[in-house]
Amino acid sequence: MPEPERIWIIGASDGIGASLARHYAGQGARLILSARSENKLMALASELGEGHEVVTLDVADRASVEAATARIGASGPLDRIIHLAALYDPGRVADLDPDRAAQIVTVNLTGSFYVAQLAPPLLREGGQLALCGSVAGYIGLPRGQIYSASKAGVMNLAQTLRAELAPRVDVRLISPGFVDTRLTRQNDFTMPAITTPEKAARAIASGLDRRGFEVHFPRRFTYPMKLLASLPNWAALRLTGRLAR
Repeated sequence: MPEPERIWIIGASDGIGASLARHYAGQGARLILSARSENKLMALASELGEGHEVVTLDVADRASVEAATARIGASGPLDRIIHLAALYDPGRVADLDPDRAAQIVTVNLTGSFYVAQLAPPLLREGGQLALCGSVAGYIGLPRGQIYSASKAGVMNLAQTLRAELAPRVDVRLISPGFVDTRLTRQNDFTMPAITTPEKAARAIASGLDRRGFEVHFPRRFTYPMKLLASLPNWAALRLTGRLAR
């Protein structure tokens, strides 16, 4: 029998991360569950059964990520690292608190950078590092504010890593559309093609098992967004301007 996969999920305390942990545990994987919320992680690990480890960390704190990677690396190589931790605060750019904006950039973009620097040595040869962007990063949209900008940065970072680390590390980009989580419940508008965390987890796991760089879903939403982003600026900005009105 093959050895079970050893997978580190960062941002596993709820939402997509927790659903992904349940999916992989059901496939027999041994998981390392990370986030800031130790109580939530411990409850999830207890639900999943024996063989899983909780390692709390704050991706915005480099020392915390360093400590986590040192602890995890001491137990042997990983097959996958899936980084999903993020902050979100919808609204107009002019209305966002500057300190909150800086916090979002630090968690979403700088945190991904810390993981990108420190985590790859933990992977076996050919192991997988997946960073989470967003369909919101494809093009600047009204009320996307600093979240969308930070996710565009993560997408660019993943592209750079793909070029720099291949073939030793299989770098992937995850680009979800709207998923029903505590973050998106802050939105006060109708979210097109919104999906559940469970469906999102299945889409991610299936996509990461296939070849290719980007895992994006649901495709009835992501393909139109890709088309919008591919238009010349004069056309794309005219359309996004209508959305703002």
